[in-house]
Amino acid sequence: MGVTDVERDRLERLLVGSDEASIAALVALRCGGSYVVWDGVTSAESLALIYARRLRPTCRRSVETTNLERAVKLLARHQQLVRLGQVKTGDRSWTFMLFLTDDGSRLITCTGV
Repeated sequence: MGVTDVERDRLERLLVGSDEASIAALVALRCGGSYVVWDGVTSAESLALIYARRLRPTCRRSVETTNLERAVKLLARHQQLVRLGQVKTGDRSWTFMLFLTDDGSRLITCTGV
């Protein structure tokens, strides 16, 4: 998968939301965190399955996440292709996965670990 050249300010606009993960990813981005949006798309259904599998061990091991359960639910309902992105905090303590519409024009959901 290649990398899409998405401008930081455009990504910031996509992250303006009300859920904890999107707000934290926006703060990380505005504080100089690194980011990438990959070329290519994948099915929301397969991503929902992958992240549902990741949810179970994070709960068992008490790994701190934000918005993971909600992200799985939203991906399961999306029914369309998804483009992936990622934001990392400057100190690399958090990684946020961004799930965007196939054309990258809208944020479907975001989760952090």
